[in-house]
Amino acid sequence: MALKILHTADWHLGKRLDNYSRLEEQKEVLEEICKIADKEKVDLVLLAGDLFDTFNPPIEAVDLFYKTLKRLAKNGERPVIAIAGNHDSPERIDAPDPLARECGIIFVGFPNAEVKPFAIEDHFKVSKSAPGFIEIRLKDFKQPIRIIHTPYANEVRLRKALNVEDKTEALNSVLQETWQALADKYCKTKGVNLLISHLYMMNRNGEMLEEPDGEKPLKIGNADLIYSDIIPEQIQYTALGHLHRAHQIGPDDRPVVYSGSPLGYSFSEAGQRKCVMIIEAEANKPVTYRQMPLQKGRPLSRVKFANIEEAIFWLLSNPEPLVELTLVSDTFLNADDIKRLNQAHDGIISIIPIVNMDKEAGDKEVNQVNLEQDIKGLFSDYFKQRYSGQLPNEEIMDLFNEILNEE
Repeated sequence: MALKILHTADWHLGKRLDNYSRLEEQKEVLEEICKIADKEKVDLVLLAGDLFDTFNPPIEAVDLFYKTLKRLAKNGERPVIAIAGNHDSPERIDAPDPLARECGIIFVGFPNAEVKPFAIEDHFKVSKSAPGFIEIRLKDFKQPIRIIHTPYANEVRLRKALNVEDKTEALNSVLQETWQALADKYCKTKGVNLLISHLYMMNRNGEMLEEPDGEKPLKIGNADLIYSDIIPEQIQYTALGHLHRAHQIGPDDRPVVYSGSPLGYSFSEAGQRKCVMIIEAEANKPVTYRQMPLQKGRPLSRVKFANIEEAIFWLLSNPEPLVELTLVSDTFLNADDIKRLNQAHDGIISIIPIVNMDKEAGDKEVNQVNLEQDIKGLFSDYFKQRYSGQLPNEEIMDLFNEILNEE
């Protein structure tokens, strides 16, 4: 019988898209993930970091988080391992540990943390532990499950956690030595061997993976890149968090997988398919895994139009997505234009106006300023200089007149 695992990451609970709250969507998609776990009858859940969006998330996000994990854990029947990401406070993640364990939830906030052995009667037990490692035994699965865990930490804290005195040693080598030592010591006999981490990892000599817009970058320069080939050969599946696009970077027989985020959190993610990973694993065999698509949550769309009417037609025809709308026109948008757009769609997050400038015509007149004219004429000439020959529209002139009258 194969062990069934659900891998997810980057929930970012409490995150907003500009000023637009995503909390209701997060409730819906986490409900969907819980239903998938139950329908697929998974034995273990891996949550690979960025549980929250900030160190101090809103109370509604915290409430949603713990209720979801309790449901995923089925009151202790199914172990859930959740590690801290770069958006999380490791202290906050570790804080509820005694209560969480009673529900079958294992939190790991710091690298090289040691989880104390414990048992949930009639369900599972943490049979062995060491800094950066746990072994779990399930009631209905004969083989031990070994998990090497490395939550996020910046380079300084990670080196300190791993007791690295040589500051010149590459972080890639440090992690390789640490993981290999754990694998050699604990993964010798028959069992399922996993690794969970929240790191920016890539293939050696492979493409540089793009971090999401607005995401706190983990990769700064190339000195301390983490490569997938340092993962010990004993590890059958590596569950990663941080990148929001679901994809695999490891070999087919030992997958190294970013599950991606359950919702799109920036418009750079427009069009991405969101999912969780369902893994089936047995000792001494390559794992199999598949993407389970997520349907809940509003998709993101980046669209561009040449006029208001085209934009309004598209908005009325596509009410579901959250929208970043770019409008290219020969004039500035006025208040009525913006009102019509917002009335056509409730999910416009931002409107980006791009004004076409007649450069050739503008260059002839842009430097011609008549200093003998009144202040309105001077403002009009200034505007033409500032915007490459574009004259202020009636709304802008009305606003300017209003300011003049307040003086």
